[in-house]
Amino acid sequence: MIYRISELRMELDGTEEDLKARAAKRLRVAPGDIRSLRYFRKSVDARKKNDVHFICTAEADCLAARVAHDRRVTKAKPYRYELPVCRPLEQRPVVVGFGPAGMFAALILAQAGQKPVVLERGSSVEERGRRVTRFWQDGTLDPECNVQFGEGGAGTFSDGKLNTGTKDPRIRKVLEEFVSAGAPREILYEAKPHIGTDRLPQTVRGIREQIVSLGGTIRFDTQMTALRHKDGHVAGVEFCTRGGAPERFDTAHVILAVGHSARDTFEQLLAADIPMQAKPFAVGARIEHPQGLIDTAQYGKFAGHPALGAADYKLAVHLENGRGVYTFCMCPGGQVVAAASESGRLATNGMSRFARNGENANAALLVGVGPEDFGSEGPLAGVEFQRKLEEAAFRLGGANYCAPVQRVEDFLARRASNCLGSVAPTYRPGVTPCSLDGCLPEFIADSMREGIRRMGGRLHGFAFPDAVLTAVETRSSSPVRILRGDDGQSPALAGMYPCGEGAGYAGGIVSAAVDGIKCAEQILKQNS
Repeated sequence: MIYRISELRMELDGTEEDLKARAAKRLRVAPGDIRSLRYFRKSVDARKKNDVHFICTAEADCLAARVAHDRRVTKAKPYRYELPVCRPLEQRPVVVGFGPAGMFAALILAQAGQKPVVLERGSSVEERGRRVTRFWQDGTLDPECNVQFGEGGAGTFSDGKLNTGTKDPRIRKVLEEFVSAGAPREILYEAKPHIGTDRLPQTVRGIREQIVSLGGTIRFDTQMTALRHKDGHVAGVEFCTRGGAPERFDTAHVILAVGHSARDTFEQLLAADIPMQAKPFAVGARIEHPQGLIDTAQYGKFAGHPALGAADYKLAVHLENGRGVYTFCMCPGGQVVAAASESGRLATNGMSRFARNGENANAALLVGVGPEDFGSEGPLAGVEFQRKLEEAAFRLGGANYCAPVQRVEDFLARRASNCLGSVAPTYRPGVTPCSLDGCLPEFIADSMREGIRRMGGRLHGFAFPDAVLTAVETRSSSPVRILRGDDGQSPALAGMYPCGEGAGYAGGIVSAAVDGIKCAEQILKQNS
């Protein structure tokens, strides 16, 4: 029998034998009666800075447990994902985009024997890594292959966070597939799992190889240019490979998983009368602190303990002006990265390696914005709002993809930074000290100032004078929502499935992957 035992305390220096002993006590058996034990959940309890420890849930294989009326012990129910049963499709389905949503949509279709065709405008992770590295070194931007576009999507150059606020059981399927493809096994039980930007490429490549081995086709450096339709139903796609002639592919099913930065695709869809609308998102800047400062604030005297690793944080405040200010995509021991995808426009993001062993911590410091703030109307008003901020940041940084930066003390005092202090910015290809009021609208900058002050009262050191703000962060989520019905299809074009973060239905790697699975299931169920 497999028992799931929750609320097991483990000290920072504890071992699996210690955990087994505590599980055995809870089960009222001898440790030797437990044939195997594995983590199901593990989280840090740092509510008391003088007593930081782990809280674990474990699964134990034990024959003779004597458990009665203990809510902390239950019989484990193993998760198993079941593919919908369906007939072979008459035409191979097409998946546009190979970020998390497109990747898992294609994987499910491939596992169901449907041999999907994937069109990805960017390059494979191997080539993509070379192009992105060049951009970070000398500012040579490839608009078709960058931090936003390419195999794995924007998440490939991130911390690889896998935590999500959703409770969908398919999350387990996503995590298990990642582990099967080479991700660290810890992601199956860590409360805040992450893969790290150094391990994401091999993981993404592993999923790609599985899709191909099952008969799928993946075409990199290939952008969809139009959706073909007949009598209100998808009839195919038109596309073009970099430097090649236009091509077409006939299909009755297209999963559109293009990502939140596919602005030209949004324009194509709008011109084709695909229903879409502007949606709220958030903008701001990256804030960068010494990682040691964050560790001490979160773990007190236990900061630096090897079992804990780098500390993270998540903060949010609601201001009297009605604005929400919050931190997002916090990257412990990471770096701020150049994330532009359009010439003459600058955007930032954050990433961490799996070890999270960099000198600095960074996070997006964001202010919520909505259609009433965009200054124009229409489904793409949010896109134009993003572009204006990115163009202003590009000019302020020197028009060479160097980013505008400012010390937090100077930002709060409304004075330009002429130099920086003890925190060395990690953004490359370079930075330009200045006043971020030169690229941020007043209501955003003022909200950020008040947010920093209040967050500093919740996390000691958040308002550290030498902390660095790097602008501008605009790609927190999609500025549009491509409408779809309960069956997952566009109300204007049957057979077209808007999917993932770019379509406005997800907010991270895991939620996008789950949405991709759901869209693939919709196609399979309709052909069952």
